[in-house]
Parts: sequence; structure tokens; C-alpha cells
Amino acid sequence: MDDARDDELLTIGAFAARARLSAKALRLYDRMGLLVPDQVDEATGYRYYRPGQAERARLVALLRQLDMPLAKVADVVHADGPEAAGLLDAYWAGVEARVAGQRTLAGYLRGRLSGRSSEVYGKFAVETVDVPEQVVISETRHTLAGELPAWIGASLGRLEEAARECGGVTAAPFVVYHAEVSMESDGPAESCVPVADEAAARAWSRERGRAWQSRVRVEPARRLAYTRITKAQVAHPQILAAFEAVEEWVAARGWTVTGPCREVYFADWEASGPEDPVCDIAFPVSGAGEGPEPN
Repeated sequence: MDDARDDELLTIGAFAARARLSAKALRLYDRMGLLVPDQVDEATGYRYYRPGQAERARLVALLRQLDMPLAKVADVVHADGPEAAGLLDAYWAGVEARVAGQRTLAGYLRGRLSGRSSEVYGKFAVETVDVPEQVVISETRHTLAGELPAWIGASLGRLEEAARECGGVTAAPFVVYHAEVSMESDGPAESCVPVADEAAARAWSRERGRAWQSRVRVEPARRLAYTRITKAQVAHPQILAAFEAVEEWVAARGWTVTGPCREVYFADWEASGPEDPVCDIAFPVSGAGEGPEPN
């Protein structure tokens, strides 16, 4: 039990021993503003701490054990109780999402490296669905994979807002890949939101669509082969396993891909956890339902 008076001043060495930290760590925390000494001798530069500061020092050390970056540690220790707990919750949710994504990626890479990609693909259930003709408002952009998630969220948000002037959203938003999007290839990709009123959509496009290179078009009726994936599986490159699984499934049946692949977002992204289904990976196909399926 620490029974020292809080008006006592401790040298950095004594305080480091009490807080169970190194003097080097304390100097770093001082520079970051996480734990400032109570006094600094102007002549010698020696740092002095009060015993009561040990609690914050230990809190900082515990947060660092969660691999929390120092900037985020600073936010937590400078917040009040409920706000600090909320910041910790937000950080840890991000950690869990990242680990879930890495777990999925590790499984994908394990299959590829071991030459057992078909086992990875077999984990994806592929089905078909007939989608009717749709009027969509859309944005198109050349983008690399690293920029894609932010652009998808922003563009679909803009289009869903615009859909209010176009009779409302009638089906799940989707993103069409007209060419490969990777760390080296920039597409283009097209964000699409189905809307109810074509005339209103075209009027909106003429008046306000130019700012984001938006347009209105009619998406033809299609049969899609698709697989459903979780939020953790959406990140690049692990999402590639889902695309490849659908392509293999289609090829095994002798069917034909008739249009660009797409991601259909049917769930509330922000409210979904890492293991919640959020997206369908889909390819337009012909031949579905024609002839027996292979064993």
C-alpha cells in the first residue's frame, strides 16, 4: 500500500520505481504531455514527481499494453471517466475489427500458399438471384484499393442523400467494378443507388449531379451469382477470396460472366460488427439454371 504523502517530491528514479516504469518511458510521457513532472529544476533539468501521479503513470502503461498509440493514450488520460471509457471502447472495437480482418486474410493466404485454394473457396456459399431492371444514380471514379473504402462510404452517402429528391431508395446500393481495382490498378469503380423516379433523377442530375460526376442510367435486369460476406471479409485483399470463389463456382458450371463484378451493400455498415454479414459479392451470369449442376 502506498502511504507516502502527496506533497513529497520524488526524483525521476524513485518515481519510476514506484510507478513500475523506466525513466526513459517517463521522459517520453513528459514530451508527449501524458505525464508532466510536478516540478523541473531550472538549473539542473531534473524532474520531480508527486506520489499521487503514480496512478496516471500506471494507467498510461496499461493502455500501452493494448498497443494503443501514444496520441490516443493522451486523449484517454485527458478525458473524464465516461468519455475516457468511450474512447477506450472505440479503440478496442477497431482492434477487434482489424484482428477479424487479419484472421480472414491469414486463412486466405494459408490456402494459397499451401496450394489448397479450392478449400478456401469452398467456405463461401454461392447462390443466384434475379434482379429486375433498376434506375440508378451513380458516381464513377478511378481509385486505388487503398482509397476505395473511404470513397465508397462518401459516394454512397452522397447518392443516398440525393435519392430523397429522386423518389427514394428502392434497393440495396452497390458498387460496380468496370476494371480491376488493386494497389496498382485504379478501376474505374462506380457507386450506384437504385431510385424510384427516373424523371426526377434526371432532373437532379442536370441540376446538381455535375459536381461529383454523377449520372443517371438504367441498370438492366440481370441474374447474379453471389456470395455473402462479413464486414471483416470486406477489406482488401481478403475480399479477393470471395470474388475468386464466385468466379470458380460459375466456371465449374460452364456458365458465362456477362458483366462487371459488383459489391452489394445491404446492411448498416456503422452498426455492424466484424462478423455480421454486410455485403454480397456478385457477378452477372448467363446459363444459370440451364443444365445440371456438377457434383
